[in-house]
Amino acid sequence: MATIAVIDYDAGNLHSACKGLEAAGASPQVTDAVADLEKADAIVLPGVGSWDPTVQGIRSRGLEAPIKRAIAAGKPFLGICMGLQVLFDASEEGQEPGLGIVPGTVRRFRPEPGITIPHMGWNRLTLNQPDCPLWQGIPEQSWMYFVHSYYVDPVNPQVRSATITHGTQTVTAAIATGNLMAVQFHPEKSSDAGMHLLANFVQWVNARQAVAV
Repeated sequence: MATIAVIDYDAGNLHSACKGLEAAGASPQVTDAVADLEKADAIVLPGVGSWDPTVQGIRSRGLEAPIKRAIAAGKPFLGICMGLQVLFDASEEGQEPGLGIVPGTVRRFRPEPGITIPHMGWNRLTLNQPDCPLWQGIPEQSWMYFVHSYYVDPVNPQVRSATITHGTQTVTAAIATGNLMAVQFHPEKSSDAGMHLLANFVQWVNARQAVAV
């Protein structure tokens, strides 16, 4: 069973993320200890809330460098919601610099008639990378659950793994590049499709461990 370190920086959805990973067959470990991140088979960075407190919470615990080392070393990594956004350089929501792992900016939805901000509720995914491990067995146009006012805008469009449309705006819903994957929606709140995604991540981690052994 894969041991997955779930990073604790006072985010609000640790319990639901862990429950989802447990149901997917993993052994999640909520931690802010660098040694635990180094020993884990994979890392999940969850998050709800706003930009500056999230980045400050990560940095105040000395976790920025260990996160970057783990990703650079090829350890499987899954970001969820704010755990996606903080991977980028900067956000229109706050003043703090992001982790700068993925070049790009986090932007606010443009107001337009007929849409709500925050974007809250279910939306259909368009899969840009259908071969990505996260999407195996998940059909095109599957519904996922979102709660956000900001979206990531990567410099390199090739890292976009899935998109959604809100009003007239088509924005990034997930990224994937090598061992780094992250989603804007909440898979643990996205019914069967979200649980399937978490199971895909866990299976991918297990497969990599089997090859390494």
